[in-house]
Amino acid sequence: MSETRRKIMRVLDGETLSPPPVWLMRQAGRYLPEYRQTRAKAGSFLDLCYSPEHAVEVTLQPIRRYGFDAAILFSDILVIPDAMKRNVRFTEGHGPEMDPIDEAGISRLDAGGVIDYLNPVFETVRRLRAELPEETTLLGFCGAPWTVATYMIAGHGTPDQAPARLFAYQYPKAFERLLTLLADISAEYLVTQIDAGADAVQIFDSWAGVLGEKEFEAFAVKPVARMIAAIKARRPNARVISFAKGAGYLLKTYRHKTGADAIGLDWSVPLEFAAELQKEGAVQGNLDPMRVVAGSPALEEGIDEILAHLGGGPLIFNLGHGITPQADPENVRLLVERVRRGGN
Repeated sequence: MSETRRKIMRVLDGETLSPPPVWLMRQAGRYLPEYRQTRAKAGSFLDLCYSPEHAVEVTLQPIRRYGFDAAILFSDILVIPDAMKRNVRFTEGHGPEMDPIDEAGISRLDAGGVIDYLNPVFETVRRLRAELPEETTLLGFCGAPWTVATYMIAGHGTPDQAPARLFAYQYPKAFERLLTLLADISAEYLVTQIDAGADAVQIFDSWAGVLGEKEFEAFAVKPVARMIAAIKARRPNARVISFAKGAGYLLKTYRHKTGADAIGLDWSVPLEFAAELQKEGAVQGNLDPMRVVAGSPALEEGIDEILAHLGGGPLIFNLGHGITPQADPENVRLLVERVRRGGN
């Protein structure tokens, strides 16, 4: 089977499939007991990300359970700052932390050696492509420059990314340098994933929704457009999904300005607006993850509404953000079955 026949690749090329292909963000994760067992064996979270043996195993677990149409590489958006020696660590109950960076620190940043440092990730991709079912799309990914920068500036996650927004206003040249550096190294990172066997890649801009219109253009659109242009200059057949969570109406021009082949939609995007966006190409989304936690009947209602509005165009069925640890694995099975029945 050529990669163009993999269902998600067909949708990324603009085809409408009925039923649509389905995968879920964070489908390999804490809601699965087998993930928790592997995580305990691996040691730290970063050890899990950098161990091809364990990363392959947790990537394959939801494929074995549910037969999703795509597997997404198990890794984290913060491996790039980790490779840039920002002392990234994951503390149970506190989330990711790293040494915060300032204006002087940005001037000293060096991307040399980052790709070599991330060789375990590429080995994971190679092994996954060899072990996955032939029909399953393999997705690579990275964080968008804006979202990665927010963690680098604050040193941890914050509710509204005020530290990064303030820094961008106070030190615009340094912040632009940081975004450009992240865009360039992230593009190389994704190209290397593609060369290792990823069929397509996704860019996660998880904090795009905190930006105003002008800032969205400068911090979310411009760096992602730079990334996608660089990827496609080197790999013209590459397919890229970009997910700007919370961007709302600003998604209207996002595909055109960034060059993304598909755009991810969070659950707050109205379905009528999503259908307008779909006229220009594939969309991915956008079930509220809380419906998976709630189960019936909220789960079925949400699935049916999305299929009714978006099932007539190029759609990759997904959640509007990652699946949560509280989700019952049985509800995920019901989701896959209902999507593949075409709802109702």
